[in-house]
Amino acid sequence: MKRQFPSLAIIPHERIEQRIYLFRGQKVMLSIDLAELYGVPVRQLNQAVKRNLDRFPADFMFQLTRQETKLLRSQSVILESRQHFKYLPYAFTEEGVAMLSAILHSPTAVQVSIQIMRVFVRLRQLLASNDQLRKRLVALERTMVDHNQKFAAVFDAIRQLMDEPKQKRKPPVGYHTEGHRAKR
Repeated sequence: MKRQFPSLAIIPHERIEQRIYLFRGQKVMLSIDLAELYGVPVRQLNQAVKRNLDRFPADFMFQLTRQETKLLRSQSVILESRQHFKYLPYAFTEEGVAMLSAILHSPTAVQVSIQIMRVFVRLRQLLASNDQLRKRLVALERTMVDHNQKFAAVFDAIRQLMDEPKQKRKPPVGYHTEGHRAKR
């Protein structure tokens, strides 16, 4: 029997996708965005994380530097309303987001985390399909280069045959009658 959760408003995938950033070579979500999605104050989310730091190793969560925060601010129109950070935001990887639902203990946090995990999985699948497409394109390109080289060799041979000076035909060897020459 499937467990029923209280009815919660479903957050559109696009809204979650817009809040996934690339920092230090990893796809992450910021504490300010996660707090908003979970419906908790940022301060409460940060306190819960600090009380459970052992659950968040460096590959689950890291704090942005001032430089990264400035970069985020300059590249994102979304952050204009929150331009002044009192504290540097935390960045959570996919695993860190999953761990957040375990420490926040609310049905909303669980449901939102499930939605976020689905978005991360969908993004991974898109990247994998793009990688497969890239590999097929590279293989096709190699095949085309190979075919082009072969066609170029054929065309070169044809050009050589066309450019060779036409040699006079030698008269056929043997005895010919008058009737045979007239046909020629």
